[in-house]
Amino acid sequence: MKIKITLITFCFIIATGFTFAQKKDEQKSIISPKVQINKYHQIDELEKLPKGELLHLYTERIQALTNAIPYLALATKPGATMTTLGIPSTNENIKALENQIENTDDYVENTLEFEKVILPYSDTKNLMRAIIFYEDIMKSLNTYDDLY
Repeated sequence: MKIKITLITFCFIIATGFTFAQKKDEQKSIISPKVQINKYHQIDELEKLPKGELLHLYTERIQALTNAIPYLALATKPGATMTTLGIPSTNENIKALENQIENTDDYVENTLEFEKVILPYSDTKNLMRAIIFYEDIMKSLNTYDDLY
């Protein structure tokens, strides 16, 4: 009986160790997956939408651009990691990327909070123009690699 309890305890400790063992972190993408835009719009489509939906589209595009534009010299699409770009995975580089991702997330969060308060006062036509403009920029990222 004592052997069974000891064996069960030992197995439990081993199982717990495997559960909490450190796993090698999956490399983070240079460009956040938040960059994806599911649909691009025409002005006539936007004219049919209520202002609340336009505000959502606007903030979604701001978030996508903020997560993509600073990294154009490295990549134009989500999924590129330091390894795929040939950047050494040193502790310094990993820490720099983690800090940048955190800073970008904080900036986007603060910007979105500001926009929730201020954007409802924006002119609907200006909002639609801005959405189209931001979408044109996002479309151009798809052809960015073909420039030279």
